[in-house]
Amino acid sequence: MTQKLLKVGGSTAVTIPKKSLDALGLKAGDKVTVEIEKGMRTLKVKPVIEIDGTVVVWTEKFIAKYRSALEELAKK
Repeated sequence: MTQKLLKVGGSTAVTIPKKSLDALGLKAGDKVTVEIEKGMRTLKVKPVIEIDGTVVVWTEKFIAKYRSALEELAKK
């Protein structure tokens, strides 16, 4: 797929086709990281995975409560 670079204010942007966004599970407004590989002259665009703090707290409580059962399951 070939895309054209677009001037946006003082920056330059590239559009990502809807089909590609859908395949990656991305939508407008999502955060991504952009990595540059100079030797290969390539860019990598990856989604940023943000974890809600409440999920972390819940997970820690779950593990504390069921640690012994989880350890037994891990042995199987």
